[in-house]
Amino acid sequence: MQVDGFSRRACRRSCRRIGRCHDSNARRFWILARPLLPGIGSDRRSLRAAVPNDGRTEYLNRSSGPVQSRKVAPAGESEDVSRSRTFARGRIVEREGDTFMRSLKQQVYDMGKPEWKSMLEYTVELHKKCTREPEPPFHYPWEEIGTGYCYGPAFGHIDLTHATLDTLRYQPDHAKHQILNYLNLQTSDGLIPGCIWFRDGEVKWSTVKGHPPFWPVAVQDYYDLYEDIDLLKTAYHALVRQIGWFETKRKAENEGYYYLDLWKKVWESGVDDGIRYDHITPGPYACVDATAHVYQMHVFAAQWASFLDLPAESAKWQIRAEQLAEFIRCALFDEETALFHDIWSVNNPGSRRLTFEGMWPMMVGAATVKQANRVIDENVLNPKRFFTKHPVPTIALEDPAFELRMWRGPSWNSITYWVARGCTLYGRNDAAKVILERALDHTAEKFSETGTLWEFYHPHGGHPTELQRKPYTEFNQPCREYMGHNPLIAMTDLWASL
Repeated sequence: MQVDGFSRRACRRSCRRIGRCHDSNARRFWILARPLLPGIGSDRRSLRAAVPNDGRTEYLNRSSGPVQSRKVAPAGESEDVSRSRTFARGRIVEREGDTFMRSLKQQVYDMGKPEWKSMLEYTVELHKKCTREPEPPFHYPWEEIGTGYCYGPAFGHIDLTHATLDTLRYQPDHAKHQILNYLNLQTSDGLIPGCIWFRDGEVKWSTVKGHPPFWPVAVQDYYDLYEDIDLLKTAYHALVRQIGWFETKRKAENEGYYYLDLWKKVWESGVDDGIRYDHITPGPYACVDATAHVYQMHVFAAQWASFLDLPAESAKWQIRAEQLAEFIRCALFDEETALFHDIWSVNNPGSRRLTFEGMWPMMVGAATVKQANRVIDENVLNPKRFFTKHPVPTIALEDPAFELRMWRGPSWNSITYWVARGCTLYGRNDAAKVILERALDHTAEKFSETGTLWEFYHPHGGHPTELQRKPYTEFNQPCREYMGHNPLIAMTDLWASL
């Protein structure tokens, strides 16, 4: 197969050599979005003109086996039914970690601006510090969320996807191991647990609470570079089961999907204390983020089924993706705010919030070209909303609910990364580059001042200690030495490719 003058195999050889896929976003969007964007033909150049530039392995504890018990979650985090297993605290990996660090450091020297170098070198060191030896329930070395995480050590959630994306181009074995560790936790009903907590000699996780399914993006990026069909098969079967879990556990009335935060504040959405849920009557209502995430799951399922020569399954997933895209475009977009909103607020100006979650349909490619450009021009690049010194704040500056607290205003580098990737899907490399550069500039500036990476950052450039985390807990500042929301290598890599 030829892709703009390159064979796919030659493209991947080139990508491995230079450390990034020069054409992965464009190729992926061509494959995934072509059937969903009206007026775009099958020719790749016409797309560019229209869009500006159960085989699961489960670990069984040899000593006591899995036990179901009621566990109390760390203070300030959600409490839920958990699965608990005893464990012996793992030591930081040395041999693999040393190789990992050397490989990454060699690449870091040639990446980004000179003033980012120390920050990126520290990012490599932090990846190493966060990587631990295999221990139950993991078969491979595992990377924790961050050595400074206030409730750590912990593994998983969306943080793991960010860490995997940060390393897959430079240490593919490490990245693959994180994916496999994660997928091996999937339960028989399709749930992939969120955070895996290592506390008091036990490992615990919720058996009823999920989290946003970002992980297929990392699998697709890995496949784009290495053509690992065995990993793709494993991931496809896990994805199909997880789609089934969302269908049976998180299906909204009429159409769309929701996160459990609608019913109780357990922050399944990953947006702890999110303002969208401040004043709402519980019910199975379509959430803009959950619906966009499940749309993306179906798009990847369709593509992977095609790769695996399963045309009937691919067609089924494609049809469902088209249905969700139509619902998102027609029912969740607001012309006044140029953002997408939850079903309960989109037609209610008094309850609409200007949050980053309203950009998810653009980030996953579900928005129309016109909608995406409005999201980018009127929100991402709007200094009255999201274009701050350190973009992208989690809430628009002009929203009355904006405050310097966790997901109610501060900027998270992981979200900046997802917004930038979304911009590239629609050919808006200009927007992607400027928000990445601003975020990396400010992160490097604060690293120079503090010598660490922070969980989230001040959108106006202030000191991270000026921010609040959860004032009702003992931990009311962003965590230091936080890896899971700082995919700085991936951000730099994307910036350099634009």
